[in-house]
Amino acid sequence: MSLDHNVTGLDYAAICAFLYREARLLDDREWDEWLTCYAPDASYWMPAWDDNDTTTEDPQSEISLIYYPDRSGLEDRVFRIKTERSGASTPEPRTSHAVQNVEVVEDRGAEVDVRYNFHTLNHRYQTTDQFFGTMFVTLRRTDDGLLIAAKKIVLKNDYIRQVIDVYHV
Repeated sequence: MSLDHNVTGLDYAAICAFLYREARLLDDREWDEWLTCYAPDASYWMPAWDDNDTTTEDPQSEISLIYYPDRSGLEDRVFRIKTERSGASTPEPRTSHAVQNVEVVEDRGAEVDVRYNFHTLNHRYQTTDQFFGTMFVTLRRTDDGLLIAAKKIVLKNDYIRQVIDVYHV
């Protein structure tokens, strides 16, 4: 499938710009603005890896690294970060997100499935860690633009020395 033009009813560049903006908002710690990228019913899921080196498939019955069934979970997380009620986020780390290999996987009209790779550098306590993996995102078209309707994060380096949080990915 060629993505040089308007394949999905959306300009490919607009899809990339939206994904880049979401990453920038995390890097800039613009938490409230970052939340506006998500639909109220948006799920946010980072499955864990099982003993067979495959990711878990059901966030309701299997272990997940992060799971919020809708945006209210993200809102609670942001509240805790902003009010310093999160020991894992105090002090707030400095991050740099890279979004790459953006591919439109399926267009269902009102929603578009996108896959991309990410690499995040995270600096805190004079140490820099990195996180990398693949995102599977459903973008929903609205009158006001795009919103994330679902995000599944496959973290490839899941043996990490700290608690993982939304800004790491």
